[in-house]
Amino acid sequence: MSHSDARTLDPEILREYDIRGITSENFGAEDVFVIGRAFAAILQGRGGKTCAVGYDGRLTSPELESALVKGLTKSGIDVTRIGCGPTPMLYFAGATLGVDAALMITGSHNPSEYNGIKMTIGGKSFFGDDIRKLGEVAALGAFVDGDGVAKELNIFDDYVSRVFQDFRGDKELTVAWDPGNGAAGDVVTQLIEKLPGNHHIINGEIDGTFPAHHPDPTVEKNLDQLKALVAEKNCDIGFGFDGDGDRIGMIDSQGRVLWGDQIMALAAREVLADEPGATIIADVKASQLFVDEIERLGGKPMIWKTGHSHIKTKMYETGSPLAGEMSAHIFFKHRYYGYDDAVYTAVRMMSLVASSDQSLDQMYDSLPKMLNTPEIRIDCTEDRKFVIIEEVRERLKGVDGISVNEIDGVRVSNADGWWLLRASNTQAVLVARCESDTEEGLSRLKGLLCAEIEASGVTPPDLG
Repeated sequence: MSHSDARTLDPEILREYDIRGITSENFGAEDVFVIGRAFAAILQGRGGKTCAVGYDGRLTSPELESALVKGLTKSGIDVTRIGCGPTPMLYFAGATLGVDAALMITGSHNPSEYNGIKMTIGGKSFFGDDIRKLGEVAALGAFVDGDGVAKELNIFDDYVSRVFQDFRGDKELTVAWDPGNGAAGDVVTQLIEKLPGNHHIINGEIDGTFPAHHPDPTVEKNLDQLKALVAEKNCDIGFGFDGDGDRIGMIDSQGRVLWGDQIMALAAREVLADEPGATIIADVKASQLFVDEIERLGGKPMIWKTGHSHIKTKMYETGSPLAGEMSAHIFFKHRYYGYDDAVYTAVRMMSLVASSDQSLDQMYDSLPKMLNTPEIRIDCTEDRKFVIIEEVRERLKGVDGISVNEIDGVRVSNADGWWLLRASNTQAVLVARCESDTEEGLSRLKGLLCAEIEASGVTPPDLG
């Protein structure tokens, strides 16, 4: 046991789903070295001794990757370094190389001053209590010394070939791509050489300063360039990606955005044709349209906790072939490995259109239409956010005419539709959403939501 490298990590970087901080403040090379040491101790405690490591296109990522590898090898872990690429390429390495764990240096969709680490052991997410334990091991310096070996392995071509492998369809499509200068750029550039049809790519060069726009396709303004490209080139479909390639943006030929639950509802057509009656999972922020469409297609819809780690864990438990989140993480276990891979999802959605007699626009038009608010974020102190959810739960007990789903916050359904209030796991905010099939119903739901927020002493947002 070695204690010489002990270091107390800033608790702010130890998040629910991953580790993330600002590189110049609380997430430098020294921190990452110690995280490598602590992770190695936990991995060895579970009988593991090998690990794959990758990194995204951020300017700080190569230095942090090097520090992580040093921490792991000093602790006796043998490391396979796969280099720069999207997070799903690292998950692919974890699924195919026979390693015990996989670690990705990535700031995901955060601004460029951030970076972080996403972790898995045995293909399962390392999150929640695991991350808290890692912080304790680092502070105690409860490390194991050893002489691990690091080797480099280029899996890029194998990964691109695997993503391409599941393309189906005869229609020649014209497709627009915007990797947003994120880590999926090189993968997309090589993939479109293999795919049939006509392809147009912008912002394909990996650049950690993100000069074109912020790499988060779930914020609609970040899709403006993609919309312009689709219009200019008369494309059938357009795809955008986040900074590390695990979240997808998708638009039709008219520039209409398909959000996470709509992508899932369409993807489920092919999946449920293959696996009738299967459980399809979405997070608690998903629309009623998801539930209705999965039931219409003969599947079993399940609403579960938000967060990719929670969704992955539930997929494993239920044997679900497809799951997704409103934040546009889509997980295909059907024909694939069950992790969130935005480029793979794009290939599957392209296949759906290329093998159908419908255009994407027609598919979009066939989906039920709901009226909903965007995701509303309400500032709330860390010490109050979970308490408020409990207060709301208590007040709603025994209220007639409603049903309450308490899986993750409170999702309250009545004749008008539903409203949601949950505490963010990553920020000092409450997250809210309302949905109805009529304007009047939506207005009433907003009123109920605001009344509950106010009853717990928080100023309700102006919902219009």
